[in-house]
Amino acid sequence: MRTYLVVMDETEEAKHALRFASLRAMKTGGSVHILALVPQQTFNAFGGVQATIEQEARERAEVMANSAAGNIFGEMGKMPVITVKPGSPADVITKYLDEHGEVAALVLGTSKEGGKDPLVAHFAARASFLPCPLYLVPGTLSKEQLDELA
Repeated sequence: MRTYLVVMDETEEAKHALRFASLRAMKTGGSVHILALVPQQTFNAFGGVQATIEQEARERAEVMANSAAGNIFGEMGKMPVITVKPGSPADVITKYLDEHGEVAALVLGTSKEGGKDPLVAHFAARASFLPCPLYLVPGTLSKEQLDELA
C-alpha cells in the first residue's frame, strides 16, 4: 500500500500538499500520514513557564493536524495517521522517513511566491538521498488543477 507523508502546518502550501496526497491515496488505495511539527523554542524560560509554552505549541499542532485529518476523513472515508513531533523540522522528517519504510512519497507544497520554502529547498537538495520520491505541489495550482493532477 502506498503511504504519502505530508508535513502539516497552517500554511496554504501544506493544505495543497495534503489535498494532493489525499487524492493520490484515494486513487491508489493508499493512505496518508500527517506529520505535525512542534516549533522549537528559541529561548528557555523558567521551568514551569517553559513547559507551558511547549505544551501550548504541541496542543496547537495537534488541533491543526486533527482538523486536517477530519477533512481527509470527510472526503476519503479513511482516517490518516497523525504524528506530532517536536524538534528541527528537517531532522524530524528525516528521522520519520528512516523509521517508516512504508512511506512511498514525501509530499511538500511550494509557496505561490517561490523561494520561501526552507523545507522544500532542504529536501530538494537532498532528494537523491531520500528513501522515497519527493513530490512538490506547486502553490500556484487552483483546486481544480490540483484535483486533475492527483
